[in-house]
Amino acid sequence: MTPAQSAPGTTQRRSTMSQAAIEALRVEQAHARQLFASLSAQEWGAESGCTNWRVQDVVCHMASVFHVIADPTTIQGGAGQDAEADAEVPVQARRDWTPEQVIAEYDQWSDAGIAALEAMQAPGLAEMVIPMANLGSHPIHILANAIVFDHYCHLRHDIGAAVERAAALPRDPDALAATLEWMLAGLPQMCAEALAAVPRQGVSLVFEGAGASSWTLAPGDDVWTVSAGVTAGLPTFTSSAHTFVSWGTKRADWRDHGALTGDPNGSAADVLDAINVI
Repeated sequence: MTPAQSAPGTTQRRSTMSQAAIEALRVEQAHARQLFASLSAQEWGAESGCTNWRVQDVVCHMASVFHVIADPTTIQGGAGQDAEADAEVPVQARRDWTPEQVIAEYDQWSDAGIAALEAMQAPGLAEMVIPMANLGSHPIHILANAIVFDHYCHLRHDIGAAVERAAALPRDPDALAATLEWMLAGLPQMCAEALAAVPRQGVSLVFEGAGASSWTLAPGDDVWTVSAGVTAGLPTFTSSAHTFVSWGTKRADWRDHGALTGDPNGSAADVLDAINVI
C-alpha cells in the first residue's frame, strides 16, 4: 500500500489517528509558546540545528507554516515545487523582524492553523488526496501529523541544538506516534529516487521508548512500502523513536543512534543511508 492509497478498513483508523494528532499538536503548541516566551536575546540569535537558520528563523518558519495553512493568500510563499525552498521564502522576508513580531505571528496563526487542520478531519474531506510538492501526494487529514512532526523536530532537535531546555522537552508518546505516522507514510515517496538506487533489501525498523512500534520497509513493484510489524528473516535496525526523527531526516547518522543486526553484506545499511524524510 502506498501512502496515497487506502486499504479496506483504513479510512476510519487513519482519520481517528489524525484527529489524535490534533490533540498532540495542541500539546506541542503549548510547549512552543512556553519555550518562546522564555528565550533570551542571545538564544534568539543562536545558530540552530537547521543550516543557516538562527533559533529565531526556526520559530519564524513554524509560525509561517501555520499562516500558510490558515490563509495562504496573506503570506508570500514559494513556487510550490520544493518544500524546503518554499520554507525559505517567508523566513527570509522576516529576517529583520523582532522576536516579539515572530511570537505575535505564531500566536495569531497557530490557533487559526490548528482550527484549519481540524476541519480537514471532516468525513468526505479527510481522505482527499492532494499533492504536497516533493513531499509526495497524501490524504489531506495527515497534514496534521506533518505539523506535529515539524514541531517535534524543530523544537527538540533544531532549537534544541542551541537551547538545552528545548532539547529536554517531554518526548510525548502521542506526538511521537503522530510524527512516525507522517514520516513513514511519506518515506517511500520522499526517498523514491534514493531507494531506487540501492539493493532491493527489506529492513525491519524497531523503535523503542516513547512512540515504541515496529515497521518493515520493503521494495514493492513500483515504490517501496512501509507496513506495520517486524518481518522475520530481514535485517533489523533498532533505535528510539525520538532519535529516528533526527537520523531519519539526516540531522544525524543512524550508525550513531541504534544497532543494525542481520546484515552480513551491507545491503540494509545502504537502504538506511537512503532514508531522508523532509
